[in-house]
Amino acid sequence: MTDALSHFSAKLAHETDPSDVYAAQKAGAAFVLVDMRSDDAWRQGRIPGAIHMHYSEIAQRAPREIDPATPVVVYCWSPGCNAGDKGAVEFAKLGYAVRLMIGGYEYWAREGQPLENDEGPLPRIFDPLTMYVRTDAD
Repeated sequence: MTDALSHFSAKLAHETDPSDVYAAQKAGAAFVLVDMRSDDAWRQGRIPGAIHMHYSEIAQRAPREIDPATPVVVYCWSPGCNAGDKGAVEFAKLGYAVRLMIGGYEYWAREGQPLENDEGPLPRIFDPLTMYVRTDAD
């Protein structure tokens, strides 16, 4: 039991998920959400309130743009993308408290959380494979 408790406690200390990040945004929690994806991906769509900083730029940009006392949450495309992990490593090297948003942009979008691009808000789509979606019969 101790191994499982240690494992899952450590995991929760370093990971979060889209619904918890959205709830934290709505509650006004102090953190910076950082998108690790490419410029093209950022232009295609992003999470409102996020900043764009590819993991290769963190060492140079983060100390100038993000207060080291502010917690950071990073994300990339999906569970199949490790750019968020690479970004988390870079932030951790600089001493930031950092967490990875598991599921990335894909699960944020599939859960129907707000999205935007340069033209404005994008449609919200709720995927019943990732969450309970109410129907008119409910």
